[in-house]
Amino acid sequence: MTLLRRLLSGVIAGLTGGLIVAVVTNPPWLPWAAHTVLLGAVLGLLFGEHRQSNGSALSVGLLIGLLDWVTWSLTLAPVLEGRTPSWTMAVAVARFPELVGAALLGAIAGLVLHALATWRPPGPAPRRAKPHIVIVGGGFGGVGAVRELDRRVGRGLDAHVTLISDSNFLLFTPLLVGVAAGTVEARHVSAPVRAGLGHASFLHGRVVSIDTRTRNAYVSAGKEGLLRVPYDQLVLAVGGVPHFFDLPGVREHAFPMKSVEDATKLRNQVLSALERADLEPDPAEQARLLTFVVAGGGFAGTELVAELFDLVHDVLHLYPRLHGLRPRFVLVHAGERLLPELSPKLGLYAQRKLGGRGIEFRLGARVSGATAGDITLDSGETVPTRTLAWTAGNRPNPLVRQVMQGPLVVEPTLQVPGAPGLWALGDCARIPDTAGGTHPPTAQHAIREGKAAARNIAAVLGGRRPEPFRFGGLGVLVSLGHRTAAGEIGGRQVSGFLAWILWRSVYLSKLPGAEKRLRVLADWTLDLVFPRDIALSTVSTVSTVSTEGDRHA
Repeated sequence: MTLLRRLLSGVIAGLTGGLIVAVVTNPPWLPWAAHTVLLGAVLGLLFGEHRQSNGSALSVGLLIGLLDWVTWSLTLAPVLEGRTPSWTMAVAVARFPELVGAALLGAIAGLVLHALATWRPPGPAPRRAKPHIVIVGGGFGGVGAVRELDRRVGRGLDAHVTLISDSNFLLFTPLLVGVAAGTVEARHVSAPVRAGLGHASFLHGRVVSIDTRTRNAYVSAGKEGLLRVPYDQLVLAVGGVPHFFDLPGVREHAFPMKSVEDATKLRNQVLSALERADLEPDPAEQARLLTFVVAGGGFAGTELVAELFDLVHDVLHLYPRLHGLRPRFVLVHAGERLLPELSPKLGLYAQRKLGGRGIEFRLGARVSGATAGDITLDSGETVPTRTLAWTAGNRPNPLVRQVMQGPLVVEPTLQVPGAPGLWALGDCARIPDTAGGTHPPTAQHAIREGKAAARNIAAVLGGRRPEPFRFGGLGVLVSLGHRTAAGEIGGRQVSGFLAWILWRSVYLSKLPGAEKRLRVLADWTLDLVFPRDIALSTVSTVSTVSTEGDRHA
C-alpha cells in the first residue's frame, strides 16, 4: 500500500465514521468534517498497511478515538476558545458525551480502514516470472524481514515473498519468563504472522533441507508430505536451539526456555513441586522438592531465578504444611559475575539484590550432570533438586549445518559467502560489527537485521549494491523481581524501581500489535492487585498420604 493510498484510505474511513456520528450528534458540519479528515489521515498513516482482525481493528480505532478526545476535546478545543485546558474529573464528566462520540468515530473509522486495507482490486496478470524471495524462520529476524519486504512489494517491488515457519505466530521471547512465573498469559506473548502480511504469503511447515546449488528448499508440511519450494533469494533466520553440551542426564531432566510450551512446563513443574512438597512426609524429599536450580547467569537465567523466587513466595501461604519452611534457589553460572552483558557495577548490584533475598550463587561453576533427583557441578558438589531450569547454552539450528559447520559466518551485508542468493541473520549467524566483534543475539538486533536483509535483497534485485549492517544497540534492561531492574539506556546506568518501570514500558512498546499490548498491560495490572494463579494447566499424578482420620472421614 503506497503512502498516498494509506492517506486516502484513512480519510475515507474518517469521513465515513464522521458522517455516521454526525447523523446522531448533529455537530457543526465544517469543523466536524475537518476534524474527521485529520483523524482519518492520522489513522491511515499509522495503521493503513497493517492487516488485522476485526477485533484488533476495533480496538485500535477505540484507542485512537480516546486519544482524539483527550487531544481535541480536553486540550486543543479549550485553547482555541481562549480557555486554559483542564483535565480534572469534573471536566472529563462534562465532556463525557464527546468521549462517546470520539470512541464511536474511532471504532467505525478503524473498521472501515481495515476493510479498505484487506480489499485488493484485481490486477493484470504478470508478464514475466517474478523473483521468489523465501524467508525461513518466524522469529524476530524472519518476521522483521518479511514485513519489510511486504511493505516494499506494496510500494512496487516486483517479487513474490514467502515466509516458511513451523509455528504460525511470532513469539515475544523476552516475556517467556513472565509466562513461567505466571505474570503473563501464554497466549498474550504471541501474535499470528498472517495477520501482519498484506502481500507476502505464509507456508506453515518445517524446512528440512536446502539445496543451495539448485536453489530449492524442501519443506515438511504435515499431510502434504515434502514440498519443493524454489527460490531466487533465501533468508535463513531459524534461530538457535538449547545446547546441553552432551552432559549426562541434562537433556532428559532440564527445563529449557525457548518456547511457550517450555515456559508452561516449567511453571507446571514448580507448582507441582509445591503440591507434592505439601503432602511429602520425608523432610529430605520435601527439601529436594523445594530446591530450584537455574543454570546460566545471563539475562534469561537472572530474570528467571528472580521471577521464580517471586512466584514461589507469592503463593507459599496457600500451602499450610509448608509454613516455616524456606524454599531454596540456586543460580549456577560459569562466569565470575552475573550478567556479563552489563557493566561490573550493575552485575554486582544484581547479585547483591538477589543475594539479599536468599538466592544462592555458584559462580565459576558448571553443571556436569543431572538426574531426576539432583544435579552435579564440576566442582563435585551435588545439589538435591527436582527442578533444573536451563538457560546455559544455545547452538544454531541444525538446518544451518547443511551450509556450514557451526554458526554461519556472514559478510557485513548479511550474505553467506560462497552461496549466491543466500542470506543469514539472528541467532543462527555470526554478523561482524565495526569493532571487530560480532553483533549480539538479541531481539532488537534481529529485528533490524531482518529489515537490513530485506533492504539489501531489494537493492540486489534492483541492480544496486547491498549495504553493510550497522547498529549499535539502544540499551539493555534486566528484571530482578520485587519490582526492581537494572540496565543501561543510552549509555546511562539505571537500577531499582525506575529501571523496572522502564523495563516494562520498553517491552510493552515492542509487543507486536495494540491488542497484545493491551492484554499484557491488563495481565500486569491484575498481577499488582490479585494473587497469582496456581492452577496447573496439565493434570499431574500426585502421590497422596492417607491417615487414619482420612479413612474414617
